[in-house]
Amino acid sequence: MKKAYLFLFVPLGTAILLTGVFRMLTLDYVYVPGRDKAAQTPYAADALPGIRAMSADDPPVTAEMLELGRKAFYGETFGNEVFFTDILGAFDGVLSLANIEKAILRLGGKGTTNLLVEAARTETVGGRLFRKGELIATGLDVPVGAYVPLGIKMKTERGHVSAGVGCIACHAVVDVPHGRIVEGVPNTDLDAGLLLALSSNSAAFFAHTDIGALQTFVREQARAVPLSDGRTGQLPDPDALEDAVDRAFLTWPKGSVDTTIDLRNGPVQIPDAFTLGDFPYSWSGFAAAGPFHGLVVFSSTPNAQNMDPLSQSELSQALLGIDKELYIGTILQRAANAKFRYRPDGRTRPSAFFAAVDPTPQAPGVTELVPLPPFPRASAVSSTGLLASKPGYRFGEHLLAMAAFQNTLRPPAPPVSATQAELTEGEAVFRRAGCVACHAGTFFTNNRVVPVAEIGSEAVRAAGLRNTQAQWGPAAFYDWSTTVPLPPSAQATAVSGPSPAQTAFLLAHGTQSGGYKTPSLWGLAWSAPYLHDGGVAVGPDAARQAGAPATLYGGVLPDAHNSLLALIDRELRSRVTRANAASPAAAAAHVRGIGHEFWADPQAGFTREQQEALVRYLLQIAAP
Repeated sequence: MKKAYLFLFVPLGTAILLTGVFRMLTLDYVYVPGRDKAAQTPYAADALPGIRAMSADDPPVTAEMLELGRKAFYGETFGNEVFFTDILGAFDGVLSLANIEKAILRLGGKGTTNLLVEAARTETVGGRLFRKGELIATGLDVPVGAYVPLGIKMKTERGHVSAGVGCIACHAVVDVPHGRIVEGVPNTDLDAGLLLALSSNSAAFFAHTDIGALQTFVREQARAVPLSDGRTGQLPDPDALEDAVDRAFLTWPKGSVDTTIDLRNGPVQIPDAFTLGDFPYSWSGFAAAGPFHGLVVFSSTPNAQNMDPLSQSELSQALLGIDKELYIGTILQRAANAKFRYRPDGRTRPSAFFAAVDPTPQAPGVTELVPLPPFPRASAVSSTGLLASKPGYRFGEHLLAMAAFQNTLRPPAPPVSATQAELTEGEAVFRRAGCVACHAGTFFTNNRVVPVAEIGSEAVRAAGLRNTQAQWGPAAFYDWSTTVPLPPSAQATAVSGPSPAQTAFLLAHGTQSGGYKTPSLWGLAWSAPYLHDGGVAVGPDAARQAGAPATLYGGVLPDAHNSLLALIDRELRSRVTRANAASPAAAAAHVRGIGHEFWADPQAGFTREQQEALVRYLLQIAAP
């Protein structure tokens, strides 16, 4: 941000947003603090193997690269302000930007880990009544002295105010007492499902839910659209579809988000960003090709897949069986900004309407993306055939920088202590119980993806990218020195990665069911609940707070100690899984907490004291 803009914004604070003056300005504001505000000291670029380039083909890591990566991790949105504000209507429904800023003003600069925002109006959303003025717990963090939530970029241009979302909104928390940012830990109380449901056009994200066939929502024949093959289709009733999508979003537990366009409701727990040595990346390990063991691919996935469903319009027929025109029309028929709102007249194709208002005509959707050489086919380096890249920079420059920066993030010290005797005993139990078979070495992982049938966890997420097999191509990037927009002379380069058989397994192609990666155990004290569905959740009161209903759905943060105990104790786990199974919301979101049945309990020959020592050891696992 230019210093003049910062000087203007800081003294006036968010009060500007409540006046007409703000609408006359042109500026961006996102909170990017100095390094002294980080709770942890990062690794130096040469501290551990893997922070520098992983192979001779990877760009070398420099201090300038790491600085760009840090700034991008905090505030780069790749232009998703357009989708979130103008199409999704994230601030045009029960929540408003004005009320968010009022809530921040009420903090008096003190910061919070859970911004409480007044409902802007009375409305029933997904069967739940929200009354004007009631306080809504968002899970958004606000740093001490900041004027916007962490990871939210505010932008005004030509009188139009918008807001977008950056990586750190999900992958950091505020340490309010010390005024620091704990970088890399998951924001476990971020209520992404609620925030989406409260948007005025949450149906734009319908492909991330289990609403079924769009035809079931057709109520009249007056919403005709010309289809790609010359036939005529009917758009779904916007209100009926909105209600169904809202109901699905309200089943998502806090700290989770659905990241796949498969018409399944399978939110995944937000992972930590302590990426060094923790490859392959993602819950299923699908990000395994390209620089930094696939971390560049993983860093692009939220921006190329989750932040703008319009970017998948060229794949909608292959992935979802939905014609491109019907797909675009469904997303835009309730767009918050009239400029982007498609009104069916039976003659104008939605794609033609969108092309006339598209702010990024060089790529599908409204965010800053570059079509990869196999586009519109997916590949091992992009499940959408796209990669996030900003005009005016080199191809993938911000993603490379963010990957390098994430590899420098050091897990914070655990907030609990243990005696040396407990740690020694705990490590002995860790080895005797067989944990070390998978969680070994410096990073406490064997870097494997375990088949669903072997690990026994809820299977829906492992198969989340199965439909990409219908439109699959070779993995290729452009040379990293290529500028964006791409010149006509841009040369494609093949990308090495997993074998075809391994790729089929990771993405659940063909007869494969996929699997779940063995995660590193760094930072366990900060990442409860556990398993990829976040289903192993126990609160501070283990007797009464076992399972997601009493924690994630009940406004209680899971306790790391008790949740880890449920991971290794079959009696406590049974209570957790029974509670999850009895919850309609958890069942709808496929949050079960099953699998990973590797016990260290009395039935396995361990005493309660040994269990306690193991849990304390796990909580104390620290990075070098």
